[in-house]
Amino acid sequence: MSSTSGQSGDKPVYRILGPLEISDAAGRELRIPPGRQQTVLGALLLDVNRVVSLDRLIEAIWYSDPPATARTQVQICVSRLRGTLATIGGTGDLMTRGPGYVLLVADSQLDADAFATLVAESAELTSKNALEEAAQLLGRAIALWRGPALSGTTSRTLEAKASHLDEQRLNAVEAYVELRLRLGRHHQLIGELAGLVTAHPLRERLRGQLMLALYRSGRQAEALETYRAGRELLVEQLGLEPGDELRQLETAILAGDSGLQQSPAPAPVAEPPAVVPFQLPTDIADFTGRDVLIGHAERLLLGGVGKRATPVVVLAGKPGVGKTALALHIAHRLAESRYPDGQLYCDLGGTRAHPATPLDVLGRFLRALGLPGAAIPDSVDERAETYRHLLAGKRMLVVLDDAGSERQVRALLPGSSSSVVLVTSRTRLTGLAGAGVLDVEVLDTTQAIGMLATMIGDDRVAAEPAAAQALVRLVGGLPLALRIVAARLAARPSWSLAWMLDRLSNERRRLDELTHGEMMVRASLALTYDGLEPDVRRLLRLLSAFDCLSFPAWVAAALLEVDLFHAADLLERLVDAQMLEVSAVEEDGSPRYKFHDLIRLFAREQLDEHEQVAGRHAALGRVAGGWLGIAREAHNRIYGGEFTVLHGQAPRWLPPATYLDRILADPLVWLEAEHDNLCSIVTLTAEATLAEWSWDLAVTLVALFETRCYFDEWERTHRQALEAVRAVGNRRGEAALLCSLGSMHLSRAQPEAATAPLTAALTTFDALGDAHGKAMARRNLALLDQAGGDEQAASARFHQALAEFREAGDPVGEAYVLGRIAQIELDGGDEEAAGARLTEALRICLRTGTPRVEVQLRYRLSELMMRQYRHEEAAQVLAEVLEMARAARDLVGEARILHRLGLVQGKLGRRERAEQLLLEALEVQEQISGATSGTRMRADLATLQELPR
Repeated sequence: MSSTSGQSGDKPVYRILGPLEISDAAGRELRIPPGRQQTVLGALLLDVNRVVSLDRLIEAIWYSDPPATARTQVQICVSRLRGTLATIGGTGDLMTRGPGYVLLVADSQLDADAFATLVAESAELTSKNALEEAAQLLGRAIALWRGPALSGTTSRTLEAKASHLDEQRLNAVEAYVELRLRLGRHHQLIGELAGLVTAHPLRERLRGQLMLALYRSGRQAEALETYRAGRELLVEQLGLEPGDELRQLETAILAGDSGLQQSPAPAPVAEPPAVVPFQLPTDIADFTGRDVLIGHAERLLLGGVGKRATPVVVLAGKPGVGKTALALHIAHRLAESRYPDGQLYCDLGGTRAHPATPLDVLGRFLRALGLPGAAIPDSVDERAETYRHLLAGKRMLVVLDDAGSERQVRALLPGSSSSVVLVTSRTRLTGLAGAGVLDVEVLDTTQAIGMLATMIGDDRVAAEPAAAQALVRLVGGLPLALRIVAARLAARPSWSLAWMLDRLSNERRRLDELTHGEMMVRASLALTYDGLEPDVRRLLRLLSAFDCLSFPAWVAAALLEVDLFHAADLLERLVDAQMLEVSAVEEDGSPRYKFHDLIRLFAREQLDEHEQVAGRHAALGRVAGGWLGIAREAHNRIYGGEFTVLHGQAPRWLPPATYLDRILADPLVWLEAEHDNLCSIVTLTAEATLAEWSWDLAVTLVALFETRCYFDEWERTHRQALEAVRAVGNRRGEAALLCSLGSMHLSRAQPEAATAPLTAALTTFDALGDAHGKAMARRNLALLDQAGGDEQAASARFHQALAEFREAGDPVGEAYVLGRIAQIELDGGDEEAAGARLTEALRICLRTGTPRVEVQLRYRLSELMMRQYRHEEAAQVLAEVLEMARAARDLVGEARILHRLGLVQGKLGRRERAEQLLLEALEVQEQISGATSGTRMRADLATLQELPR
């Protein structure tokens, strides 16, 4: 079946062959606002089903001058596009895929795809001399155009890409004219060609076609005048003579060459082969989904017909993803109408212990092609030559299933482009020159639900929609697992989907449940696993112990105690074997990896079977040491050193310095990006009673928790680590965690909850003689005194903490406490003393390079300036620290600074600006603490608004 006959169902229809247009299945047009949304959508449609990076979208909108907020603006734009597309059935089509976005579109949804398919089909018919049918298809293709591609766009980047489509249209127009000339329709073409030559005066092929049409219509003089006009234009504008083809045509017209007259097109000749093999296994009756992938594969296969190389498509994917079912479905769609000379199929068994050899497969194929056994050569090379000879000129479809390597496939490729080859493999086989490699991913939720409904009935799925979606999530959209679930449910009509869900919910039993007849997920995964090298298998096992959604390459290096690049090579072997996948490419250019959930479960079974507990804990300690080492380095870069934090004695592991510099270019950004993994490591080390790693990492993460207001994670990680340190009697770790928990309660305005842990922490630090710990705990108790209004007690504790920070050699802690003492002095009216304290503290910050504490100190300095009526200076200071807080994404600091800056602008009489700043402050505060927060901000805003205008 032609791919152009597919239906888009209730999906949107996109048109870019002209102005950008979208409509629903009923033809109702959807308006996309001009500007950025149209530019983003246009960029995605020019690269449908391929990831378009965020950087490319930014370039498309702003070219070489993007604003600082470009990434955020594009993300907002994409979010709005998703909402717009959802109104006409495009839910889920626009997906986030690192490092950008992908718009999933079936070939029937996009006019450019339909155009390309019709042009390819026309070319194929032309090669068979079916000129009338070929012309009809080209006419349909050209009729899809409504003007220049993406006309109306203001993006230089899109205009450049759209021009390639316009060139394809002109090529199609020329081919359409050529076909009609061959069909003898020169009289009807003259007017149309005259208009085309006027519009495109430098296209020599169009001018030659007009000359030929005029000559065949008995208008020789006009044909020659058309040539002379074209020559003058070329010489005048380009300084060039016409090309050989146009000059030869002029000569032939002058000579009255009879070869220019129309000759009847030969009738197509079809000589069926003596033996027509039909080896394809049966198609799956309930096959559903994969429309986009099917369309892409068919375009690659059919688009290569007529070229010299054999079209080859490799369907690559992890075990159980449905590669074979997809390949057979595509093959059956194409077999009868496209490849009447037959179909060859072989399961190469690339993942089995003894895969099929090219010698054996060629022997099977030669016999299927009618060669007697005695005539089959003995060597691989001779068999391959005979095979290519027998397929020469024939339209044969070859399916090679479960290929293990390129070497297994190369000898099985036909020698001509009239045949096509479809390969499935668990590796990507990128070494097959010219092959189109398509990654077969797991099914999305909609496709998976559709497959389930097809197998067990719409009624059962509709009766339990939540259970159906949960089943899909549990098996991660893996088609083999889903087919097993559906087969079990179909075999037991009395089972509810909820009951099946309960059976699968236990991770330890899940792979046992995913078995039905000869279908077994575990067995499918084992075939690939057994074929891996020992060190690659061990890496897979050890990686499965972690709950990371994704992880960088250095994790493997720490696990195996090898260098980073050797570890990356081992990871790529797992990717090649489809046991891991690359989830994203980070901004530093390094890849991130992730598991499919069922593969992780299988790997954990292998971990339990092959790795002793001691070895597993040692591996966990090495990886935890890596996360701890990088997190500590991130903290140091934020605070200028190991200041305002307590550390333990857990061994650390660090990747190479150059790699570290790249990933920690912005240390808070790295902490934010990895905070799920970091929190997970705290949990895992706590459960494994690796207490020293657990508490050290937990308190190190406060640099992130406090800045981003991650109070839930702050409390959860600390409670988990606290249980671990208490289990092993680690008193210093316990005190450090209690001190940090007290700080958390202070940040959450819970002074009552802060008292007990801070008091206990100070007692323990005092007993241990830990000056740094005492300084930290005493500082927090002073903050508690200050929150309770006891400025005298707070001042005494701050002064004591100041001496302890100096004793411990923590200048940043010293600067912070100086700032707090300055605030007390400021509140007491001693502006001179407060100014001296702040000057001393700022000098320390400049020396250590600690922007976070500097922001806090300069914020207090602005208050001193306000008290001294230096409002313009205060406004300048606050504007500067606002930029610093925003750069660090310090929401708490941003809200406070905006609030004060609004008050300062009010003092300066800039009422509108003051109102704007107070509203911004309130908005940020509500992000942090909810809609009921920001009482003081609301009161100040109301006071400002009540003033007479």
